[in-house]
Amino acid sequence: MILSEAFCRKYGLKLAIVGRPNVGKSTLFNRLCGKRLALVHDLPGVTRDVKEAFGQLGDIPLRLMDTAGLEEKTTDRLMEGMKNQVLRALGEADVILFMIDAREGVTTRDKVFVSLLRKAKKPVLLLANKCEGKEGQNALAEAWGFGFGEPFPLSSEHGQGMDTLYEALLPYYKGPLGAEELVEEQKSFPLQLAIVGRPNVGKSTLLNQLVGHERVLTGPEAGTTRDAITIEWEYKGESIRLIDTAGMRRRAKVTEKLEWLASTESLSAIQYAQVAILVVDATQPLEKQDLHIASQVIDEGRCLVLALNKWDLIHNKQELLTHLKARLTTTLPQVRGIPLVPISALNDKNIGKLLDAVLEIYALWNKRISTAKLNRWLEELVTHHPPPLVVGRRVKIKYLTQIKTRPPTFVLFCSKAKELPDSYVRYVANGIRESFDLKGVPLRLFVRSGKNPYAEKG
Repeated sequence: MILSEAFCRKYGLKLAIVGRPNVGKSTLFNRLCGKRLALVHDLPGVTRDVKEAFGQLGDIPLRLMDTAGLEEKTTDRLMEGMKNQVLRALGEADVILFMIDAREGVTTRDKVFVSLLRKAKKPVLLLANKCEGKEGQNALAEAWGFGFGEPFPLSSEHGQGMDTLYEALLPYYKGPLGAEELVEEQKSFPLQLAIVGRPNVGKSTLLNQLVGHERVLTGPEAGTTRDAITIEWEYKGESIRLIDTAGMRRRAKVTEKLEWLASTESLSAIQYAQVAILVVDATQPLEKQDLHIASQVIDEGRCLVLALNKWDLIHNKQELLTHLKARLTTTLPQVRGIPLVPISALNDKNIGKLLDAVLEIYALWNKRISTAKLNRWLEELVTHHPPPLVVGRRVKIKYLTQIKTRPPTFVLFCSKAKELPDSYVRYVANGIRESFDLKGVPLRLFVRSGKNPYAEKG
């Protein structure tokens, strides 16, 4: 039985998966989620921020937190930020899954966590990962010394030991089991809002400003964020699922596998988002990669809002704003009127205006126009500017209808669909955008030949 996200959100047992780098935390996280959500790589320290998701083990609903692996004492600023993230996860968890690598045995780096876990005063289950076959027996004996009780052997990669883990978690779960009670899926789903852009433009700083605390790591180094981090949030009564993504560079510059995986996950976030905030550095605005990312969002049919970050560093504000709006018109002509909001994520300037723009364009993305209204408008348009002649005969426009929303999609029926020039199709599409206030929203218009079903009714 696959439990609904609503059921897991309401009743899920909250688990924090912790341990030193490269012991298999993200692999277990992905297995319990039932899909690959966290990046997995042989390189230690791939995970930096706490990644949250819903999952299940048998009929137990789970709320999962994948955490960063910590090294021994260090003065590194980034590592200190990662430690604070882990401490937050420990404080929120119902049960802590402390994972060690059974192949390597107990190490001094494992002991870094022991004092943290004891201070947390939460139930701790000790998992000895990578125990395929008879491997790791010595590590199991050593792990007793931590004082967390019997270590549980498992292989998160191959799914071994999940039945034992289920039995260990069962005493801590107080809610209804999935087989005993089902919760209806929520009628209204949260708005999926992805924050995208080049590396080091302020995406994570913006997300932290939105949620009101240091939820994700930030820093002057490019590439601080690797995983796509998802956060449930609310603004003006609207449920929003925020997705912070890794910086996207040109494919030609991506040479390392880890960066390629992070970039691929960012593209996936765009595909599943409904609105994307493209964060642009105002000191280096609308570079080629910015426009490339914008095109990817538009091609996916998603709403796009441009956040012009670091606006407090700009002196000739009005001149730059006028220039950028004109450039958007020429470089992204397929979507006219994309919202452009100057902000300062660091100083919390114009964040409210940015979110209002998101809600406005999301409403337009869901807009539906009646067929009667469309065809009254179409009749006036054709009278004013009829389609061109094709081999001495004029293409006859029959009717126009909207077949779906998200994005608004229309079908124009005419006598010779293949012969109607692209220029006229663009003319109709631009007319729809202007007349029905669909500025800034991706719009799709298909041309078909067919009988007018409204002709007899008329």
